Amino acid sequence: MRPSWDEYFIEIVNVVKKRSTCSRRQVGALIVLDKRILTTGYNGAPTGLKHCSEVGCLRDKLGVPSGQRHELCRGLHAEQNAIVQAANSGISIKGGTIYVTNQPCVLCAKMIINAGIKRVVFSGDYPDELSASMLQEAGIELVRFDVKL
Repeated sequence: MRPSWDEYFIEIVNVVKKRSTCSRRQVGALIVLDKRILTTGYNGAPTGLKHCSEVGCLRDKLGVPSGQRHELCRGLHAEQNAIVQAANSGISIKGGTIYVTNQPCVLCAKMIINAGIKRVVFSGDYPDELSASMLQEAGIELVRFDVKL
């Protein structure tokens, strides 16, 4: 059976996340406009820096719970990497949809809002209530997509 567009892009984002080097959570993102993939991203250290899988996770060492103290992580989130990739390539993502394996955190939500993305489709939870309320306040459609196995 032919997948819906949301199902198709969620399946792809679940492959993208496999490139993640985060020792806590693998997250993938992709940005789509007019049913065309513009950019992808996964969570991991900035280009050229050692990955958490190599140097260990500072957040684990300090016992920082998921969803808190983002500044204590050497990695970028998948959404951030997808947005930065668009900027580096001169690609406008305004009006697009971002597909993410997990609900975006508040830092990513703010970037999504200012990037002009109009729709967020995600398949997994993330402990950040402020994120969802800010996306809704900005008029961005937030869609939870339940993955069918």
